[in-house]
Amino acid sequence: MSQVKKVVLAYSGGLDTSIIAKWLQDEYNCAVVTFTADIGQGEEIEPARAKAEAMGIKEIYIEDLREEFAKDFVFPMMRANAIYEGEYLLGTSIARPLISKRLVEIAKKVGADAISHGATGKGNDQVRFELNAYALMPDVKVIAPWREWDLLSREKLMAYAEKHNIAVEKKKWQKSPYSMDANLLHISYEGGVIEDPANEPEEDMWLWTVAPENAPDKATYLDIGYEKGDIVAINGNNMSPATVMEYLNKVGGENGVGRDDIVENRFVGMKARGCYETPAGTIMLKAHRAMESLTLDRNAGHLKDELMPKYAEMIYNGFWFSPEREMLQALIDNSQEFVTGNVRLKIYKGNVSIVGRSSKFSLFDEDIATFEDDGGAYDHSDAEGFIKLNALRLRTAAKKRK
Repeated sequence: MSQVKKVVLAYSGGLDTSIIAKWLQDEYNCAVVTFTADIGQGEEIEPARAKAEAMGIKEIYIEDLREEFAKDFVFPMMRANAIYEGEYLLGTSIARPLISKRLVEIAKKVGADAISHGATGKGNDQVRFELNAYALMPDVKVIAPWREWDLLSREKLMAYAEKHNIAVEKKKWQKSPYSMDANLLHISYEGGVIEDPANEPEEDMWLWTVAPENAPDKATYLDIGYEKGDIVAINGNNMSPATVMEYLNKVGGENGVGRDDIVENRFVGMKARGCYETPAGTIMLKAHRAMESLTLDRNAGHLKDELMPKYAEMIYNGFWFSPEREMLQALIDNSQEFVTGNVRLKIYKGNVSIVGRSSKFSLFDEDIATFEDDGGAYDHSDAEGFIKLNALRLRTAAKKRK
């Protein structure tokens, strides 16, 4: 093992990272600093302190990052309508740059020369953690135990924990056979019976949403207020970004909104099947596109749609702090200058429908768009020349080919 004096570990308090904390002490003979973030995973994080203290760890950071996560990461991504491969709302992907950012900031603060994480050697998260960290601290050493140790089964991990008297309090979803990740934007499920893409997920797997068929028989209506592309109010009540997401997760979950079953292409080269619950994200994407439909110029909107898959891929692959993502973000944010107004939604049994939208910056002109007499606002005869000019190349080619 190369010389490391102090390492900052992304620490959840669960089995894997508790073992990693002890393993780092033994294998690297270094001081370990733990960092535990609350990004809306819905479970108590303060017990991580006692677990870290029990292993002799002196420097312990436990932080509530929900507002920063929503405001500086999720909301900018939502301005882009980002969605990976047409289905995945990037719930895990967008959380990693914030965790990496805080790992690096704490490392600089405490004088650490390394950071560590619990991501496995098969997944995307190792890439995301490390690319984002290197972008912010180029010379930092990254220790990824899953790429170094031989504790590659649950049995070996439990044996190691028992040998070293590591007390592991299981999460509230301890009996689940799935590998799970949760934050304000989503909860994900992998492994277990859904590892086979042919198997339907069991109903009791889902933790945030009721089955659409069991959702209330009465529709729920929401009025969502926007300013410059961001939600600022719901039903007339001003809300912070994190509060917006917590509220929409609750309403969406109660109405069966946000379930997804996806086979996605991981950056490391393999296909993987995952199931996701993203109630807030599903509602936010639908509402934002409705707000843009009224306020965004046609060609500006089409350009955004063309660039979005690349932007989403950058986030999925771990390039949040890359110059190309920041360049695209500047373009996206510029496009949101007049994306301000109100969207009315109807939520019913897993469906999110737009039933109204309004804005003082609306580009919709009823005098022009009407099917009734427009009083000369639009000259129908102008369309003839427009059509013929656009048909010129088609007519020319057709004549030549005869």
